[in-house]
Amino acid sequence: MPSEVMDAYWAAPAMARNLATLIVVTSIAAHFGFVSYGWLYFGEDRLLRFPPEIWRFATNFFLSGPKLGIILDPYFTYQYLKQLETANPKFSRKEDLVWYLMTVGGMIIFLNRAFLGGGFFLGGLIMALAYTATQDQRGIQSGFIVFTVPAQSIPLCMLALSLLLDPSAIPLQLTGLLSAHLHDFLSRLWPEFGGGWNIMTPPRFVSWLVKTPRMVQREYGTAVHQPRGAHGVSGGSAAGGSSGASTGSVLPDSWKTRGSGQRLGGN
Repeated sequence: MPSEVMDAYWAAPAMARNLATLIVVTSIAAHFGFVSYGWLYFGEDRLLRFPPEIWRFATNFFLSGPKLGIILDPYFTYQYLKQLETANPKFSRKEDLVWYLMTVGGMIIFLNRAFLGGGFFLGGLIMALAYTATQDQRGIQSGFIVFTVPAQSIPLCMLALSLLLDPSAIPLQLTGLLSAHLHDFLSRLWPEFGGGWNIMTPPRFVSWLVKTPRMVQREYGTAVHQPRGAHGVSGGSAAGGSSGASTGSVLPDSWKTRGSGQRLGGN
């Protein structure tokens, strides 16, 4: 049974799995007093220190709400990020989704720090993920906790749930909804219908960050396939020509300098 659980865990989409795991681990550690909230929240003054505490751009999205939020927030994050990662044509490349998280997260931080305050913004990110994942699912039914509702009504259901459990979370959720709308306008509506250009195209450094060597799992280990031409030469020739691959012979070059040789047992 434990092995089946771990197999299912590792089979889950990587980005959704990793972000949900970070939220669970960070939230338990913070809410139970193992880690101080002071190391996690976003604050401009912390960025102006030396060295700047740049991890706060990410860690402010790792803290869930207390009590029931420790369960619901990672669940919602996983569900809607999984849909974007596996089934949304807008994010056919990994860098597209990474850049979406970076830009929408930046918008949420800006809107809250400029108008609402606060230092933790996971609720806004969850709302943005839910809106982006369901906005094109017209006519499709989707599950929300124990209910089945039209997929496009999921953001409204989340607002209604907050109204019942924690009305103070609604302004943060609205900033996430606004950020997702703005991203959709700049990346899809404006280029398609306004004749503009897509300013949400991932920059080169994001593509560079997500490109890693391909891994092949084997019974006896892991093979890493480097891209062709990564070192200017391939295979055996990268070893200084000692394999003889560059000469067309199956023997190393060093074997060709040893003389004519003799048959064993001969005179």
